[in-house]
Amino acid sequence: MNLFLLPMLIALLNQAPTRSVQDLTLEVPGVGKVLYGISIPRSDSREPRPLILALHPGGSRMPYYGSAFMRQIVIPGLNSLDAIMIAPDCPTRAWSDPMADQAVMALIQHTLDGYAIDKRRILVVGFSLGGRGTWFMSSHHTDLFTGAIAMAAPTGDEPLDRLATIPTYVIHSRNDEVVPFEPAERNARELEKLGRPIRFEALSGPGHFAMGGYIEPLRRGGRWIAERWK
Repeated sequence: MNLFLLPMLIALLNQAPTRSVQDLTLEVPGVGKVLYGISIPRSDSREPRPLILALHPGGSRMPYYGSAFMRQIVIPGLNSLDAIMIAPDCPTRAWSDPMADQAVMALIQHTLDGYAIDKRRILVVGFSLGGRGTWFMSSHHTDLFTGAIAMAAPTGDEPLDRLATIPTYVIHSRNDEVVPFEPAERNARELEKLGRPIRFEALSGPGHFAMGGYIEPLRRGGRWIAERWK
């Protein structure tokens, strides 16, 4: 088990199951087999549901790494949104690579074709490498995503004027020893000055590898996004 995810395993096993999770594969032309997890709420609803795309962090990757990240961080954090969740394994080194972008878009379309999704409520969320991917996806696919939550993540080389044009919740710890806190806060404040729909939450305590410390802030981020969707 990757060190990012191991601390959450025991807590996860003690939770009552509130949704089903399957590990599947999707054949994407030009990419090959994409491994992904999909989580369906157990609640009985005939209405179209939100869709959450979960982008896993870096580190040494096992098969269905994205699914493990979803089970251990995203489901506990965003279960109240009653959304269908999908979590692919990145087929390349970064979510911003063209092949990874192609794989993600194909998986989203596959999900839209197979389930009743409310297209007004499509959220992308990620941590670290996945948070960088969140900035990329939310700025390159503004016609698709209607919310973003970036955790412990740099914005990469995206120009400021392309960022946070949709509701964006940013969570970053002052004690992050891998991705510096100050640039993340500075970017968020600059985007606030531009009038963008962004909220920045500063944490004190969790280091970069203590993802469990992000679950409660992620819940707050989910509630903030849900308010923007109304």
